Amino acid sequence: MIRMPEKGRDWREVRAEMVQRGGGDAQWRDGKTAVYVFNAGPEISAVQHEAYGLYMAENGLGPLAFPSLAQMEKEVIGMGLSLLHGPEGATGAMTSGGTDSITMAMKTARDYARSLGKPREGQNVVLAQSAHLAFDKAAHLMDIEVRRVPLKTDGSYEADPDAMGEAVDEATVMMVGSAPNFPHGIIDPIEELGEVAAKKDVWLHVDACVGGYFAPFARMNGVPVPPFDFEVPAVHSMSADLHKYGYCAKGASTVLFRSEELYQHMPFDMAGWSGAPMKTPTLAGTRPGGAISAAWGVMNTLGVEGYKRLQGQVCATRERMEEGVKRLGFEIVGNPMLGLMAFYHPDAHAFAVYGEIYRRGWFTSVTKEPPSLHLMLSPKHADVVEDYLSDLEASLKAVTGGTSGSEVEARYS
Repeated sequence: MIRMPEKGRDWREVRAEMVQRGGGDAQWRDGKTAVYVFNAGPEISAVQHEAYGLYMAENGLGPLAFPSLAQMEKEVIGMGLSLLHGPEGATGAMTSGGTDSITMAMKTARDYARSLGKPREGQNVVLAQSAHLAFDKAAHLMDIEVRRVPLKTDGSYEADPDAMGEAVDEATVMMVGSAPNFPHGIIDPIEELGEVAAKKDVWLHVDACVGGYFAPFARMNGVPVPPFDFEVPAVHSMSADLHKYGYCAKGASTVLFRSEELYQHMPFDMAGWSGAPMKTPTLAGTRPGGAISAAWGVMNTLGVEGYKRLQGQVCATRERMEEGVKRLGFEIVGNPMLGLMAFYHPDAHAFAVYGEIYRRGWFTSVTKEPPSLHLMLSPKHADVVEDYLSDLEASLKAVTGGTSGSEVEARYS
């Protein structure tokens, strides 16, 4: 059992130990990590730190006590909605992350369905096989059935709107599209899903946790991003993470709604206890002020031009990666447009290759369907493309030459 020290230690000693403990962690500052961290460089990191620290003690739970935070959150939501074609009256809230945003969107859709008199028994959510597992977590909490539908069979790795429509019934509270999905980096056909959702009269949620603060700027840079947001009339809600490609400090996402009428089904309002009445917009009670202030600080520091520059750099890096892995005989999964990509080799199991690239100091990820290597690229990766490709080639040779010592294939199979 670890016990608290009887006497406190000098902070310099404690800090040195903290730094030392991190010595064996993934080396994301060197660009050798392509998951978990979104590295926009030291200048943005400094903004995150300082802006977070300015409001680190404040609590977003108390808008009357801290109107500054309430105003910053309102402006962050406004900036998000302006990027994602939010109509007049659209609104939303900041949350702690994508899972939180998705959970609150599902809770809101469930309560909205109840308000319309839809059945409470057999409630379900319909989503593609590639949709994020956060929907399953939220469904587990609310005892909602998850109906995962196979993807299109045309090699696009997109959601299949017709098949999803067939899975909808009178107790369906939500359909889900991804922009993009996490496993493959593919944007689902949101317009087609919208047509199905409108026909079935069911709530359509777009999970843009990865792409919400990327795709608009990619489109501004000329990437042919299809309609995926509130531009599609059937979209009721969206989740979009600020701490991913918004490059904000962690603990920051947004959940957005087409109208105040829909949003009103999200907050929790309670007066029937001994304490003061309380209304909370999201799952959390205490809401770290630093996450709100850092998001506001980063978004205002970068502006549209800054985001266009960073997202253009990521797209260019992805294209370089695509060209490089193709030269090595890998095949790209679908048609990724943003910062995510998955790829596999016809002559080598992806998980075995992953084990080799991991041994060479790269902490990335894998996709199970199909077995693939997976990269979530940041601006920093522009500096290490050739290094990664060189190690990938060596890893591939180790696997195809029978010299691999990886146990990863057995672990994930």
